[in-house]
Amino acid sequence: MFDLPPSTRTADGLPRRVGVEIEFMGPGVREAASALAAGFGGIVIEEDPHAATVRGTRLGDITIELDLRHAHPQRHGRTLPVRLGRRSAALLGFALGRVVPRELITAPLPLDRLGEVDDVVAVLRRAGAEGRGSVRPGSSQLGSLGLHFNVDVQDVSAGNILAHLRAFMLLDPWLRAASFSSRSERLAAPPDFSSDYTRKVLSPDYRPDLAGFTDDYLAANPSRDRALDLLPLLLHLDARRVRSVLPREKISARAVFHYRLPQAHVGDAGWSIAADWNRWVAVERLAADPERLAELSRAWLLFKGEADTWIARPSTSHQIAPHQITQVQSAVLDSTTA
Repeated sequence: MFDLPPSTRTADGLPRRVGVEIEFMGPGVREAASALAAGFGGIVIEEDPHAATVRGTRLGDITIELDLRHAHPQRHGRTLPVRLGRRSAALLGFALGRVVPRELITAPLPLDRLGEVDDVVAVLRRAGAEGRGSVRPGSSQLGSLGLHFNVDVQDVSAGNILAHLRAFMLLDPWLRAASFSSRSERLAAPPDFSSDYTRKVLSPDYRPDLAGFTDDYLAANPSRDRALDLLPLLLHLDARRVRSVLPREKISARAVFHYRLPQAHVGDAGWSIAADWNRWVAVERLAADPERLAELSRAWLLFKGEADTWIARPSTSHQIAPHQITQVQSAVLDSTTA
């Protein structure tokens, strides 16, 4: 069951959409793309030896690529410190293909069609796709297999972006407790926002304009390695300001909230993206409730315990369903008076 956020349309009245990125091991790019074309229709268009798009599927265009930007110099050349020629890039991709994951990238999908991404994953799995959690088969030291959501921002005002960042900061300990079942997954997760930056953002007198918000975010987070990565959105809104600080960071300008999770369980037949999506919806529900958001921000600022324990007592934090946001909020308030 896929929950819907409070707002399903943008400020311009357009339906909000979500793009999904899922990393996996196993079949090569061509094999995976061919399997998707057979299962969902469409024509395979090869961009380079390690990137292909299945155009015209019933879910729109679906891209499969090796998650290695040096293998795609025609696309990432401007942000690469060393740009390889096409032949050298192809050889590098073939050399590292066994340890570098493939990435599935969907076109932006209507909210009510997110469930069909599970069908896409099932087709890949039948084609031999593997991957469980944050451990790559035989190469756990190389990092995690990620799941990312690119969620259309309903309103690009500084106030709306700030509300979502506040909601995410407040719920982040719960998101991590509910999402990560193993130590390896927790270690692979993007780092928290710093306590100093969190305190600044949650302060009731923090009301920056968009330029001020961008400057503060870049100063505190000069990296895309955050679970809620706002760099694509900020690059879309003010490319000059972002690139003056991060000239070579791998960022694509998009008016989206980029929610990054360190685990995709493509090899698990029972896995669905629904639980992780629904937890994001909990963030949006809190962001849409200004009174509760202000109340919880004050509670966080007054809380004296460890930052990762404030959201709920351990006995309840793992038992809260993603859609039960009021229970999360009650647990937060209880924790401040325990």
